Amino acid sequence: MAQSEFKVYGQRWPVLLAFMVVVAVNQMMWITFAPVTSSAAEYYGVSNLSIGLLSLVFMAVYIVVSIPASWMIDSYGVRVAVGIGAALTGVFGMMRGLAADSYTLVLIAQIGIAVGQPFILNAITTVAARWFPLEERATAAGLGSLAMYLGIMAALMITPNLTIRSEISGMLTTYGIVSLAAIAIFFIFVKERPPTPPCRPDQEERSLVYDGLKESLRMREFQLLLFVFFVGLGVFNAVTTWIEDIVRPRGFTIVEAGNIGGLMIVGGIIGAVIIPLLSDHFRKRTPFLLAAVVGATVGLIGVTFAGSYGPLLISAFIFGFFLLSAGPLGFQYGAEITYPTPEGTSNGMMLLMGQISGIAFILGMDSFKSADTGAMSNPLIVLIGLMVLALLITTRLKDAPSLAAAAEPA
Repeated sequence: MAQSEFKVYGQRWPVLLAFMVVVAVNQMMWITFAPVTSSAAEYYGVSNLSIGLLSLVFMAVYIVVSIPASWMIDSYGVRVAVGIGAALTGVFGMMRGLAADSYTLVLIAQIGIAVGQPFILNAITTVAARWFPLEERATAAGLGSLAMYLGIMAALMITPNLTIRSEISGMLTTYGIVSLAAIAIFFIFVKERPPTPPCRPDQEERSLVYDGLKESLRMREFQLLLFVFFVGLGVFNAVTTWIEDIVRPRGFTIVEAGNIGGLMIVGGIIGAVIIPLLSDHFRKRTPFLLAAVVGATVGLIGVTFAGSYGPLLISAFIFGFFLLSAGPLGFQYGAEITYPTPEGTSNGMMLLMGQISGIAFILGMDSFKSADTGAMSNPLIVLIGLMVLALLITTRLKDAPSLAAAAEPA
């Protein structure tokens, strides 16, 4: 089929933007307590680890729900599956506000939101594939991942100020109202698919979910990519969850911790736009993935050892710029090398690896921090070593032949 026989619709942008709103709000709910760990622990009368559990539960639930969620996305479509995730985020997000004074009820609400997370995040590449031509999909996936980073940045930077002004209860109520608004935006604007496919039939057809899963797990390139995601996403989850505990022993306040985490996400937002655009332009994935892992490792070294505010902010920006740009690029690369595995399945498997490692890294950082000062330098050095190993693995990845062929007429 020639290029002129399929059509790309302008409606793809409102659909993507509405989807991004739901992604952003869900991630706000995940990381809400990270920049105010000590304040929340005091408010609820629990340990810092108990507050960390409010974030960690998202990773634990993801491990259980990810594959069923991917099956729902690939079998019933974006509007149904992501709609489930949006509804869970909105309803339980509001529950957090209504029950803000009870740690137990807030934890239950976090679990409810966490169940919705894989229904949303696993659909990033599916939305890109349903509405965008192949040569725009890394950009679309980048914008989908950008929404994750926007939500995290908002929570890291806004939560400390909301908490200071209106305490934990007022902050959670505000986020609950926002989560209800996200449900309405999703169901008003998101449609399942355009009237006609945005690409050639050979770039659209996908295998059955479980058949595709089995085939993809046998592929060497995908196995290597899963390891890279295991390390990279696990490091991101751990650093984001413990951002206040990482910098507080060096004398920084909760507002400064929020700014450091926020600037890390600002870097990620910029990187998630620039790097996938360059990747689409040059029709290459692996050189940009390699550059992302190198830059993220350099940034993590700075976050680990910087002792003053300025260098720490710069290091956080570099870390976020490169590490978070690898996310959407890796999602699209995974979808390309595992073709015809459904996008939701490959996307979900990569995120699943990061949730497993995130739990291990979060608990490990808390267990091996300094007993005297609470400093996390030693566990951060271990994470640097793992990033170097991921860098070596990334050098062995090769681009999918379908990427270069996308511009050629059938």
